Formats: sequence, structure tokens, C-alpha cells
Amino acid sequence: MVRGVNRRFRAVAAAYAASAYGNYLNLIALSLFSYEVTGTAFGVGAVAALRLASGFAAGLLAGALSTRATRRTVMIGADAAQGLVMGVMALWAEDTPLWLLAGAVVVLGAGNTFFTVSLRSAIPVMVGEENRARANGVLVTGRSLGTVLGFASAAPVIGYGGYALAFALNGLSFLVSAAALLVLRPSTDVEKQPSADSEKQPSTGPEQVSADPDQPSAGPGAGRKAVSPPGGADGGRLKGVVAGVPLLLLGMVLLRGIDALASSSHNVALPVVAHATRPAEPAVVMAQFWTAWAVGTVLAHLVLRRRQGEGAWGERSFALGTCAMSLSFVAAFLGLPAIALVAAAASAGFADGWTEIVYTSRLQAVPDRERGRLFGMSAVAEQSGFALGMVAAAAALETLPALAVVAVFHGVAVCGALVLLGAAVRRHGATGSRPTAAGGDAEEEDSHGTRTGASGLPGSRAGPHRE
Repeated sequence: MVRGVNRRFRAVAAAYAASAYGNYLNLIALSLFSYEVTGTAFGVGAVAALRLASGFAAGLLAGALSTRATRRTVMIGADAAQGLVMGVMALWAEDTPLWLLAGAVVVLGAGNTFFTVSLRSAIPVMVGEENRARANGVLVTGRSLGTVLGFASAAPVIGYGGYALAFALNGLSFLVSAAALLVLRPSTDVEKQPSADSEKQPSTGPEQVSADPDQPSAGPGAGRKAVSPPGGADGGRLKGVVAGVPLLLLGMVLLRGIDALASSSHNVALPVVAHATRPAEPAVVMAQFWTAWAVGTVLAHLVLRRRQGEGAWGERSFALGTCAMSLSFVAAFLGLPAIALVAAAASAGFADGWTEIVYTSRLQAVPDRERGRLFGMSAVAEQSGFALGMVAAAAALETLPALAVVAVFHGVAVCGALVLLGAAVRRHGATGSRPTAAGGDAEEEDSHGTRTGASGLPGSRAGPHRE
């Protein structure tokens, strides 16, 4: 096992940042290209919906795939497939048939989800449990920088070399990431137990639940939630997915999906406001906003890496960060002067980066064998929330001002965060005085770290397309 955020991990993070650059460059290029191929706004939406749908389906399969192949293999395969399909797109850029475009977005959507789920669930193995929050911060910082550079360079790249150059750069970025994983060979999986029987035995008892930091290890019925076998007579696939997952952890995943839904509103509304505010140069407004947002996410990493006692953060820190993020995004649409707008965007980026790091690190605290399933569930929630939000926000903007749409959507996220915060506070009040074997309190043991969230548009909790 590779311990610590060392040079090898930073090299992997740099390659991940390069692929993030290619993704966000391609986010603009592929949207414009989709319009040229389909000829209608509906066609652009259909292509985007197909990409999100493939990501949703991949999220359902990601947990099962992680039990059949190593995470490094999955990441390399995802990068290779996406690099190959973008290379084909670059060669056919002058005359791309609709079926090729559809196939490309399916591979991109599924590949992005498979890669993100595998990377997030592998972090504790790559750097050690105690270093996961810092490692997540490094990844968030790299992705934020890649986002800004990708957006900023899209216009000049397309202007100079057309869509073929943009697609080629995106394909190259995937190959850089795959090559780094091949050469550096980071450890991404724990060693398997020598006996298959010993691997299966713990899954039927209460200790599976007590191994999770968010579930008390003592008390009547402590293991009851994990006893029901997934997909039993009275349960279906959904019960199998959520079986044994503590309620507060499920609440965090649900809030993450609501957060993605809320984030879709400002992603849709910002171009509208940019054109209304500065008709001649709307790109300048968007560049200022997302650059300030990216600076805020970097600052969040710098602050969190200096925090001690990460076990005290947990659900409450995530809920408070979500509230701050939503309120900051709403403030950015109040018609503020340029300096105040930049400050609001930076505040939103700080809260966004904070919740990303806290969320992912918290989910990484579960046992290794459950991690892929949980991150797959998270990807499904994020993809669903963002896709639904994009459609609903776009429809609402036809009749309502941007501020009203953003305020309503983020208001839902604030309400969800307050519900989770109340549940976490009550849980802390009920268990906070119970000493643990290590001498700390139960809440500190339960939280066991921060959490982070992957991939969509910036500020979408899943990344710039909130990956």
C-alpha cells in the first residue's frame, strides 16, 4: 500500500487534472458540435440526456464491476475507451454521422462514471486512511484548475484547429491519465482474503454494519439493518443497494443528489445572465465567475489540510457547507457589481470545495468492500439530480427570472441540508456522551473523516457537468 500524499500520488493527480482539462474543453466543444450535427436545440438536449443516462446506468453497475476487476484496471479501461472514441471523433470531425456522435457520448458518460467511482473508492488504499482528506483536496484542486483552463481555452482551440483539434486534445488527455496509471502502478485494492468463505462470512452478521464509522457498535439491534440479504423475497434491487447503509450516510447521499439538482439551476442560468449583463462579451462574465469559483475551491483545500481531528466534521460539516454554498450561489445572481460578484463566486467555490472534500472523505470511511457500491449509489443520485434539474431549470427560465429560479432550486438544497443537520445534531446528542474504547466520544468515531464528492458542471457537486 502506498502511504501518504507523495510524489507518486501527485503524479496521478496531475494526470487526473490533465484529463479534467480535456473534459471541460470538450464540454463546450461537444455541445457546439452536437448542434451542428443535429441542427436543433432539441438535438443538443437529447445528446446531453443520452450522456447523463449512460452515466446513470454506469453508476448502477459500478459497484458490481469493482468486485470483478481491480480499480486500476477499471480506470485504465475507462480512459482507454474514452481516448479511443475521441480519437475517432477527431478523424471524423468534418463529417460525423449521428450514430457515431451518439455512441461517443454513451462511452464518455459511462467511462466518466466508472473512472470516478473507482478513483474515489481507491483513495484510502492509495494514500492510507489518515491521508484521504488531504488527497481528496489535491484532486479537487487539480480538477478545479483543469476546469478553468478547459473553459478558457475552448474558444481559441476551436477557433484555431476546429472541433478536430478539441477532440484530439481531449483524447490525448485520457491517454495521459491511462499512461500515468500504467507506469506508476498505484495500489488501488486491498489484498483479497485467501479463502472465499472467510470473505463471505462477515456479510451476514451485525459486524458488517458496526464496521462502518456511522453505525454504533453496541446496543440492542445494532446490526439489524444489515441482516436482511440484498434482493430477498420482499426486497428488490434498490433494497440490495441500500442494505446495511446507515441512515445518516443515506441522508448525505440524498442531499448530494439534491445539491446536484440545485447546481443545475446556476449552470443553466449563468449564460443567460452573462448575455443580459454584458451582451458584447458574455464570455468575460463567465470566465470571471468560474475563475473566482476555482480559486475558492483551492482555498478550501488549503484550509481543510490544516484542520485537525477530522472525525469531528462528518455530516454536520457537510450540511453547513451545503447551506453556505447555496446561499453564495443565490447571492451571485443578485445583480452585484463585478467585485462583489467575484467575491460571491469565490465564496461559492470555497463552500463547494469544502463539501466536495468532506463528502468524499466521509464515504471513503466505510469498509473497502462496500465502498464501490456506495460511490456507485452516489453517482446515480448526482446524475439523476443534475439531469432532472437541467430540464426543470431550463423550463422555469422560460417564464421566471434567473434569480427566482436559482433561489428556488438552492432553497430546496438548503432545506435538505437543515434536515440532515438536525438529524446529525440529534444523533450527536444521543451518542456524544458515550465513551468509545479509544477514549474519544462516539461522534468522533462515527464520523471518521470528511467527505468529498465528481463529475458535471462546476459547482454541481459532481464536478463541472456536477462530473
